[in-house]
Amino acid sequence: MIRSLLPFQVFSLLALGLLSAAGQPAVVGKLGDIELKTSDVRESIAGLEASREAALTKDPAALNQYVKALLVQRYILQQAQEQQLDQDPAVIAQLVRARETALAEAYLQKNAAPGPDYPSEQELTAAYEGAKDKLLVPKSWHLAQIFIAAGKDGAEARLAEVTKKLKAKNADFAAIARTSSEEPASAAQGGDIGWLTEAQIQPEIRQHITSLKPGGFTPPIQLKDGWHILALTDAREPYTPTLDQIREPFTARLRAEKAQYNRQQFIARIIQDHPPAINEVELGQLAPR
Repeated sequence: MIRSLLPFQVFSLLALGLLSAAGQPAVVGKLGDIELKTSDVRESIAGLEASREAALTKDPAALNQYVKALLVQRYILQQAQEQQLDQDPAVIAQLVRARETALAEAYLQKNAAPGPDYPSEQELTAAYEGAKDKLLVPKSWHLAQIFIAAGKDGAEARLAEVTKKLKAKNADFAAIARTSSEEPASAAQGGDIGWLTEAQIQPEIRQHITSLKPGGFTPPIQLKDGWHILALTDAREPYTPTLDQIREPFTARLRAEKAQYNRQQFIARIIQDHPPAINEVELGQLAPR
């Protein structure tokens, strides 16, 4: 299991769809004196590829990480401006190259973008049928955990206290996780860590959960970072999702693949219509001696 650390103050991502009481965009995150508003995040996400934008808007955890990355970027930018790095000739040259690269990339994306009607229903169905064998979702388990960190004074006493609580009649795993688990992110969710496949679960833990029934939990499992007690919420056998279940991400994937193909063809046509001419003598002067 991977414990998530939250070093920056990030407000609830539910605020992405809200306004403050004063009617201004709500603040979704802070780092020092830097504030990131809802409108800032929306503007940044809108500039991403469609598939990346769709993935972020559907995954709170990924969106959380994206907001933190934006905060760090804004902080670094602030420091660079305070040191007047934007006036350094070398940096100015880099900015010019970055602008040229961005402009050329925007031109390529515009000319490589598939039409709005791609893929058609027939193309989508054919692609789905052709990819069915690769769409199998492996067996997975919906888990919750209580974590007690090793290396702290009284760790074993805290573990014993948690174990005692879990053995009590009608013990509420989620409630105990909220108050006793030392992994903040999952503790706030009643220990919930979501759906995990076999490949995502450490072998030391996997061998304990395969025999659990929903509602059951493992004994304390000691790993290098501490003790993990895993509860099984639900289990799901391997299955192949229907086209309707994956229609949106599958469509986005086909559009991305089509855009990449169009991009390659567009560049090939440019080279064919305007063959580059290279002065090999001068080129030799640029090569390392």
